[in-house]
Amino acid sequence: MTTVSVTPQRYTGTAIALHWLLAVALIAIFGFGLYMTSLPFSPTRLKYFNWHKWAGMTILLLSALRIVWRLTHRPPALPEAVSRAMPAWQHVAHHGVHHLMYVLFLAIPLVGWMYSSAAGFPIVLFGVLPLPDLVGKSPDLAEALKPWHGYLAYALATLVVLHVAAVVKHLLIDRDGLLSRMLPGKA
Repeated sequence: MTTVSVTPQRYTGTAIALHWLLAVALIAIFGFGLYMTSLPFSPTRLKYFNWHKWAGMTILLLSALRIVWRLTHRPPALPEAVSRAMPAWQHVAHHGVHHLMYVLFLAIPLVGWMYSSAAGFPIVLFGVLPLPDLVGKSPDLAEALKPWHGYLAYALATLVVLHVAAVVKHLLIDRDGLLSRMLPGKA
């Protein structure tokens, strides 16, 4: 008896849910981060920074779950017709953008956590659960880390724009149905 390995045509429901949940969360936290940093120093600004930290830690957890899911559940291969039509540079960009986004999903909240620790501002998740400091208090380290949280966030925002541009290309120009693999619904 011969067994045939069936390659999935769509992402799993869990992968789809994590993708869209993180997409909404990342866009929201980026916009909120821009807003809160533009505020003058005040109790409201401090409250918003705490909310931003809580959201960042939640995104860190969801990102770790997404990466574990991705490592344990093979994603569908690009459809053969799509793969053949893509120039080599697009294959490299496709994989490179995805891998860099995964790295930044982890790096951004971890750098923010390290900055908060080095600056002496502990993270107390939802005002109840104190998280350990990742590094000791160090004004010099805090000053060095401070801009990197923003640089990395802007880098991720740039990759998200590239990702969305590729989706729009596949949707409106190529009309190859590639987006349907990541949309909620039936297979």
